[in-house]
Amino acid sequence: MAQAPREQWGSRTGFVLAAVGSAVGLGNMWRFSYLASEHGGGAFLLLYIAMTALVGLPVMLAELTLGRGSGRSPIFALQHFGGRAWSLLGWLFVATGFLIFSYYSVIAGWTLRYAVETIFLGFSGDPGGRFEALATGGPAVAWHLGFVVLCAFVVMGGVRGGIERASVVLMPVLFALVVGIAIYAATLDGAAAGYARYLTFEIREILSLEVLREAAGQAFFSLSLGMGVMITYASYLSPRENLPQQSLVIAGADFGVAFLAGLVVFPLIFALGLSDKVGESTVGALFITLPETFATMGAAGRVVGSLFFVALAVAALTSAISMLEVVVASAIDGLGVSRRTAAIVAGAGIALLGIPSALSLGVLGLLDQVAGNLLLILGGLLVTVFVGWVMDDPVAEVERGAGGIRWFGLWRTLLRTVVPLVLAVVLVSSCGATLGAIQELAGG
Repeated sequence: MAQAPREQWGSRTGFVLAAVGSAVGLGNMWRFSYLASEHGGGAFLLLYIAMTALVGLPVMLAELTLGRGSGRSPIFALQHFGGRAWSLLGWLFVATGFLIFSYYSVIAGWTLRYAVETIFLGFSGDPGGRFEALATGGPAVAWHLGFVVLCAFVVMGGVRGGIERASVVLMPVLFALVVGIAIYAATLDGAAAGYARYLTFEIREILSLEVLREAAGQAFFSLSLGMGVMITYASYLSPRENLPQQSLVIAGADFGVAFLAGLVVFPLIFALGLSDKVGESTVGALFITLPETFATMGAAGRVVGSLFFVALAVAALTSAISMLEVVVASAIDGLGVSRRTAAIVAGAGIALLGIPSALSLGVLGLLDQVAGNLLLILGGLLVTVFVGWVMDDPVAEVERGAGGIRWFGLWRTLLRTVVPLVLAVVLVSSCGATLGAIQELAGG
């Protein structure tokens, strides 16, 4: 069967916004500021920036190079440069994205439901009871399925007509919402205390291996690395694009949204004296503490809370679309099926796989440990080894469209030394956390 012409992005802006949309997700909107609070504030921010530069950017550039150079989705990109044996790494990427989307859509369904219900009904007087009622069971399954259908509908529209069109609209909306809420939060009486908790620099934390590990993990996760998204998106790029420049833009925008989200969350929580609840859990603070905060703010809280959960839903949608596109693009490249068929079949499989997560928070947490904390890091470690040590001349590929840059030798050196070392440390640590999650689920 003849290979159909490869789709391409309609514009450079469309690609960048889509890639940023993939990177900016629920992890940026809450997990980043939560980790900063728990691990030394400004110290975590500095280590995060350092890990983004030393780990995140080199791996992102490696994935973009594989995608643009091959013009194929992950399985066939790895096969193109490394032979059939390395296509197994591509399969790992596809499986990881498939698995993550299956439970991510459950959390996104919660977010979408909060956004809709808050607009029309306001906040419940019992946020904890409300979350307990909607987090699992039939309603959670229904919103999970609805979210998957929404993502499949966008992906069926194609690269330009679906993903790019949605990203060009949704990402500016997300940026505007986050900036607007951050400005409002700065006017609250407790804003200064919130900023202090978020940004205070504790020098001893700089030397902490735990903080370094968390910063490296967040830098890696937040850039959508290790599951083939950047490979897939870059496969629709023109050879003339400047990949290093675009990597910097994507990473900068991703950090900007995460940082702004912290400037929203902590002033809101400290303004109403709920700071003791920040460290209880990421889910608890996002879906219980924050709604409690908004509910006590009267009419203004309903407006701000509605906008906040709409922003969360937008971030969840743009990230989920990219995960589904990895699976769909791989099916199109490997089986020659239509985009519509691939999106429907992949969406149906993900919807079914996600039902156990919608019925049990324990299952959801276990899948997050296995896929989000193990498979992502393993995939990133292996792609680092591949581009750093196996691929013939990645520097020649990345130099196309980026003339005049002389630090590509340093890039490959990082891929061969610093990056795999850091990812190996994070991977070993994640193995322990995953084992604990398995034991907890089995014990429950």
